[in-house]
Amino acid sequence: MTDTSIPRADESLDEEGVAPAVAEDDTEAEETEEGPREKKAAGEGDLFRQSEIAADYVEGLLDILDYDGDIDELVSGGRPVVEVVGGRLQNLVGQRGATLEALQELARLAVFRQTGSPSRLLLDVGGYRANRRKELAAVAKNAVEKVKEYGEPVRLEAMSAFERKCVHDVVNAMSGVESESEGVEPNRRIVVRPAD
Repeated sequence: MTDTSIPRADESLDEEGVAPAVAEDDTEAEETEEGPREKKAAGEGDLFRQSEIAADYVEGLLDILDYDGDIDELVSGGRPVVEVVGGRLQNLVGQRGATLEALQELARLAVFRQTGSPSRLLLDVGGYRANRRKELAAVAKNAVEKVKEYGEPVRLEAMSAFERKCVHDVVNAMSGVESESEGVEPNRRIVVRPAD
């Protein structure tokens, strides 16, 4: 299930990893004499600018907290990304990434404040998201095996939007199964079931 409503300022802009009210590939069609033409809604330069704004914001937070970390800004998968690496950063991740999610929302607000547009910025600290993505791939594959073996739906534990997106991506790449999210934040979870 995909929520197609436009988020309020206090809601996550990344529910299930899909940008609200924008086509999945961030393009909109423009009609020309030769027919429809794709026009980038947010160019790579704009996305990189968003990552720079967020990186400046995160750098300011690190200075206030007296934490050392190297910050990289980049664009990956059509979205701005800021990666922070260094020692002693675990407190910025928090339990199951809760602090990281909050920092990401603050960085997105900083981008919104300067650009006037919502951002799909992804913030990673100490490689947490990359490691978690691997763990979630294993969880998703295990759930798929159970569904295929027993033919019954499998409900996974409650997860953040980032975690649910990772699981959906793995399940959607496999045949004979499908996944959907159910429940309300913070108890939203994925159900993996046999495909119809």
